[in-house]
Formats: sequence, structure tokens, C-alpha cells
Amino acid sequence: MNETLAVIGEKKLLNRLKKFMPVGQIEDDTAQIPYSGKELLINTDLLVENIHFSDRTTSAEDVGWRAIAANFSDLAASGVDEILGITIGLVAPPQTTWKWIDGLYTGMSLALNEYGGKILGGDCSSGYQKLISITALGTLGPLRLHRANAKPGDLIVVSGPHGLSRLGLALLLSDPRIATTKLTNPLKKEAIRAHQRPSPALAALKTLNRCKPPGVQWRAGGTDSSDGLLEAIENLCESSECQAELNPLTLPKSQDWPLGRDWDMWCLNGGEDFELILSIPPNWAKALIKELPSSQIIGIMKSGKPKVVWNNGKEIKETKEISRFKHFSN
Repeated sequence: MNETLAVIGEKKLLNRLKKFMPVGQIEDDTAQIPYSGKELLINTDLLVENIHFSDRTTSAEDVGWRAIAANFSDLAASGVDEILGITIGLVAPPQTTWKWIDGLYTGMSLALNEYGGKILGGDCSSGYQKLISITALGTLGPLRLHRANAKPGDLIVVSGPHGLSRLGLALLLSDPRIATTKLTNPLKKEAIRAHQRPSPALAALKTLNRCKPPGVQWRAGGTDSSDGLLEAIENLCESSECQAELNPLTLPKSQDWPLGRDWDMWCLNGGEDFELILSIPPNWAKALIKELPSSQIIGIMKSGKPKVVWNNGKEIKETKEISRFKHFSN
């Protein structure tokens, strides 16, 4: 029998969710977290049904995994050292089945087992559509990545390829825009996994810290590409009052990525790639790409009006056909 939340009720639901948390954690309305005097990083991120996920493309386990990945990506982009744990705000319609909730928490637990941290508590409520709000807590490491820390002369480095998640979504939805493009099976598999089970760039952050050359300051501009590569670089430019110059020949594309302007735009505007976008001194950038094979230098920061241009001076703009994700568009 597929029990629904209307049948189970809040108390029984909370009792069932105990298995995903440390003993006694759910018996109080607050979470007590010991830490050794370090600076805390705290992030909250939302996943909303039919905006960030749907039953057509994402299983309950995948939703749980993606909820953790999105939050941990933001922590990585701030310089997290140790992830302490998460709290969960869950909104679900009464007709939601226990099977879906169990899958959701199983997916979150799998991601926590992979990347660290524990479920510390949260809250749940009835609503018209599913919504998962995660607050993640971690400690700050030696490098505080910040959008305002980029400087002219820095090289722009990405931790991995872009556009895969957007392609994965297109494949899952049988998007007609890709119907006439021949895609290799390895690329299809990689793209679908990137959409359903993305990986926050925590390992890339550790490599960045480890390979800092002697004598270089602990200063780096950084963000993640959850809302797209182009928007991430624009955010760095605006916060740091710099201009970014990109080389179109070095866009961070996966192997077998198709050629063409529209495919370049998916690389720039696809979103949900969860890679680190860094602005760092040249010798540090070169050390990183030696240590991290997936990373790539794609441009340089210069003085000038905050915007992103190609190396011929032409400003980079989205196309009507391949536009970036907008949170509050109609």
C-alpha cells in the first residue's frame, strides 16, 4: 500500500524520518553543533517542484541528491573546509506518498555519505507543491573564496566542463532542438548523470588549496556556476569591478560536445553545472590545471567596465533561442 502523508500524519512522519538522523537529534527543535572555534559558513538553497525538478526527469532519490549537491556547491564556492550538517524544510501535498519521501531522504543520505555531514533536523508542512529547503553548515578553510576578490591580471579558471546538465535535461524531455544532432552514447550518459546526480566541486577546492604556490597570498575570486557559466563570470565582474575577457576557443566543453553557436550558448548559459569559477593569479592557475585535469583556463580579468567580452572585444550576450535560467520569469 502506498501510504500518503494525509494518512501518516506529522508525528508518524517524523518518527519514520528518525532513521536518517543521529539518535536523539529529532527530539528537540534546535540542533546543537560542536565546532573548534572556526568561522562557520551557512547556506540555504531551495528546490521547487516543476521548476527545479519533476517526476518526468528526476526520481525522488535524485531530488534528494540534487538538493544536497546544490547547497554543497555554494559552500565549496565560499571555501568550506568541513561540512557539519544540514537542516531540511519540507513542504509536500497531503497526497504525497511515503515511498517518495523515503526516496527523497535516501538520496540525501547517499549524498551526505559521499560528501560529509549529517541531517540535524528541520521542519515539514503541507503545501500545494513539493518544496525542499536545505540549510547547510560548514567551517571555513584557509581560502575564503568571494565574488569580490577578483583582480585585473587574474586568469579565469573553471573546475570542469559546462552545459552537461542542460543537455541531460533536454535528453530526458526529448527536446526537439537536439533531435537532429548526432550525440555519442558516452556524452548522453554523462549529461543525464550530470543532471540527475551532479557533483559539487569539493575535491576541486581541496586541490586548489593544496597547489597554491609558495609566496602567493590566500586571495581568490570565486563562485559556482549553478545559474550558468556566463552569469557566474558576470557576478565576479560586477562584485570585483573588473572586466572578463574570454577566449571562444577555450570554452569548457565535454569531450564530443557538438560544434555551433547554439551549443556554445548551452555551455555558457545551461546552468546547474555546479563547477567552481575562479579568478586567481596566473602561477596559481597554471599549478591548478596541472593538478586538476578537468580544470581549464578560459580567460583573463582586466580593468574596465564590469562585463564579459570575447577576446576580440565583442560583448557576450545570450541568444533568444538559448537564454539563461531566470528565477522569476513568467
